[in-house]
Amino acid sequence: MISRRAFVRGTLSAGLLSLGGCMVRPRAARVVVIGGGFGGASAARALKRLDPSLEVTLIEPKETYVACPFSNLVLSGDRELSAQTFSYQALTREGILLLPKRALGIDPVSRIVDLDGATQVGYDRLILAPGISLNYEALPGYSAAVSEQLPHAWQAGAQTEILRSQLEAMRNGGLVALSIPENPYRCPPGPYERASLIARYLKKHKPRSKILLLDAKDRFSKQNLFKAAWQSQFPGMIEWQGRADGAIVVEVEAEPRTLKTDFDTVRPDVANVIPPQRAGDIALTSGLADSTGWCPVDALSFESRLANNIHVIGDAAILNAMPKSAFSANAQAKLCAVQVVRLLKDLAPLDATLANTCYSLINPDYGISVAGVYQAEGSRWVSQPGAGGVSPNNVSYDFRRKEALYAKDWFNNITRQTFL
Repeated sequence: MISRRAFVRGTLSAGLLSLGGCMVRPRAARVVVIGGGFGGASAARALKRLDPSLEVTLIEPKETYVACPFSNLVLSGDRELSAQTFSYQALTREGILLLPKRALGIDPVSRIVDLDGATQVGYDRLILAPGISLNYEALPGYSAAVSEQLPHAWQAGAQTEILRSQLEAMRNGGLVALSIPENPYRCPPGPYERASLIARYLKKHKPRSKILLLDAKDRFSKQNLFKAAWQSQFPGMIEWQGRADGAIVVEVEAEPRTLKTDFDTVRPDVANVIPPQRAGDIALTSGLADSTGWCPVDALSFESRLANNIHVIGDAAILNAMPKSAFSANAQAKLCAVQVVRLLKDLAPLDATLANTCYSLINPDYGISVAGVYQAEGSRWVSQPGAGGVSPNNVSYDFRRKEALYAKDWFNNITRQTFL
């Protein structure tokens, strides 16, 4: 027999245990990641692997991601766009919640992200990896609508296909013009790789054609290596003009297809207009970018200097000497994930060194590269003297072939780590 006192005591104990379990057990920390590119997807995956107890949410409106690295090979006819396209299925299998919605705004005080469809999601820490937005306003005559006729192809996908189809439709003997902005912009060597691979296509299919690069700079990444490659592989086909030549494009017109500089007017058969850039729209609308259009952050933690508990990585962030590249975004994502996990446990960020390597292809069997090593010093990422460098000059073609193989291995590895 159980006494009444023992029964009541046991019932109360069971109730308090149940209630205490609801009230005392700490909920999982919530980390929201905005942006599903090499930065955001890598960060989400790293967070979940570092601490499986975290509630990790990835906000990305697109069902698939189209990678910019290697997309210039689509223009030369050496690669299909489908090979550049990746899903997020592997991330969801690892327990990451994917929200296929567009982030409209961030309230850093209440720690809430507003999404389309009048929905919201809360967070304890947020990692913002929105990539770039195209600053159409900085180039008179250019707009999203005009880009359908004068494609930028600086966000891979439909724009890549537009530029490719225009090259295919161009007459033999036509002119392709590339308008290249001042720094900073996504992938500093990208326009010059693009010129090389377009030249490869033209040399094979439309050999009387020419390429004109109208550059807002007087120097560019891997300049000597690119120019030597153009001379050996495409003699007389590529002409580069820089700021000192008055080559800055100051206005464009869709009809007729026209690029205007301070001293000249160019009417090419195909115009690839790469406009000035800034941080992705969500960073701008949420007040996380400064007057430069980019997001200032603390070097080690990547935490925004304009809002607490928000970390910005990849192309959108001001990271000083580190270039805006997929390699950089992936490296920053992994380190940022480590720092976020530590901060959630009230631990200080770790000191760190990061590296970046950027490969460029002249053709599928001819690669060149630049590498750098960066140390966090105070509020800045600083290039380390004597570390990194560029591919050597005057080497054998076999050396260039090996660099092209390294580039392919790098792409396969980074996409496997991020999406597969």
